[in-house]
Amino acid sequence: FEQIAADFEAFAGGLDFDEVIPIPVSALRGDNILSASASMHWYHGPTLMACLETVDVVSQRDTAAFRMPVQWVNRPDATFRGYAGTVASGTIRPGDEVMVLPSGRTTSVARIVTYDGDLEEAAAGQAVTLALADALDVSRGDMLVESESPAQVSDQIAAHLIWMGEEPMLPGRNYVLKAGTQRANASVSLLKYKVSVDTLEHQAGKTLEMNEVGYCNVAIARPLIFDPYRENRETGSFILVDRLTNETVGAGMIDFGLRRATNIHWQALEIDKSARAEQKGQKPCVLWFTGLSGSGKSTIASLLEKRLHARGQHTYVLDGDNVRHGLNKDLGFTDADRVENIRRVAETAKLFTDAGLIVMVSFISPFRSERRMARELFDSDEFLEIFVDTPLEVCEQRDPKGLYKKARAGEIKNFTGIDSDYEPPENAEIRLDAGSRAPDELVDELIETLEKKKLI
Repeated sequence: FEQIAADFEAFAGGLDFDEVIPIPVSALRGDNILSASASMHWYHGPTLMACLETVDVVSQRDTAAFRMPVQWVNRPDATFRGYAGTVASGTIRPGDEVMVLPSGRTTSVARIVTYDGDLEEAAAGQAVTLALADALDVSRGDMLVESESPAQVSDQIAAHLIWMGEEPMLPGRNYVLKAGTQRANASVSLLKYKVSVDTLEHQAGKTLEMNEVGYCNVAIARPLIFDPYRENRETGSFILVDRLTNETVGAGMIDFGLRRATNIHWQALEIDKSARAEQKGQKPCVLWFTGLSGSGKSTIASLLEKRLHARGQHTYVLDGDNVRHGLNKDLGFTDADRVENIRRVAETAKLFTDAGLIVMVSFISPFRSERRMARELFDSDEFLEIFVDTPLEVCEQRDPKGLYKKARAGEIKNFTGIDSDYEPPENAEIRLDAGSRAPDELVDELIETLEKKKLI
């Protein structure tokens, strides 16, 4: 028993328990459950029930600072405006000063309103409506907090993540993060390490499979209001949801906000995208060519650029092979690397459109999720997805680089269309039948479409 207890205490040393109390019990005979066992004369500690009766059961959320995520703005008429939600932690009374996050504005509580009448105090777990002394801009997803002990706000966090999805977690892939009433797009920007559930040791890894635990940096599309999980479980936890299936694929516990997120600010510049576009006399946009290897993406994009250049348009082609010689030379062809490949290219294309250019992106980009991520970086009229629809058998017949032959022979792994999936677009703006039509004819069609959309 002593050896088992010592082993467990050693294992639990990294779990930050306040105390570990080993108790030998027999559920079958009831030994050391209610009364001391007559069969364990060598044990002189408490019984299980005696131990449980001494455990401090004061809830963390009762003693933590006041937090109330705003669920709904309650405005039945012009005479009343209140903010409804469930108190996540702490207590609140009329007259208490509160801060609205993320704005940072402060005010005081005028009333605590419920269906049964006003309250003198509201505590953790109670659903109430708070009327504030001042008229402030507060909406769903904001949080009312104790002004002397505010929550943190950051768009980058470090967190432990438990993965529950059947598909692996891929750094760079966009998911929906939900924390209380907050909702935002988010991605794992870095998997620092995986945690072995058997030994708690740190292990290297690029992805998380189902039931694996990792320590990650998470980037969020908008500032997140939170407390570290160790301080407040209610405001320190979140879930990740798959954007296509709406399945909950991960659960996270926030450790801290990354300092670089608060040290870096967007620098406003005097010359913006519209000024650069006006100088060039064109409307900047992204033409995103997607399709199998050998479908004709690069050929069509190159011909299109040549035609646009002859018309005096300012263009640039981001080609999959070319980019892998420089910007993405460190990436392979695993699913995780493909996601990062597209993320980098999408951000690069965004910079080029900001410069006022017409950008042609020619990448296999096999996953719908990443193409959607790329689309969401741009205004709705700036992004055109062009599906170069060429059957696999035609691509294999062409095989200009001999890649399909190598993939069929097992010399190339993770080759799209052979042993790695390609997810065709469901609602592409333009579909090109490149299996039976000549590239020049397809470029004529593209030019006509761009003219109709007044992009050129």
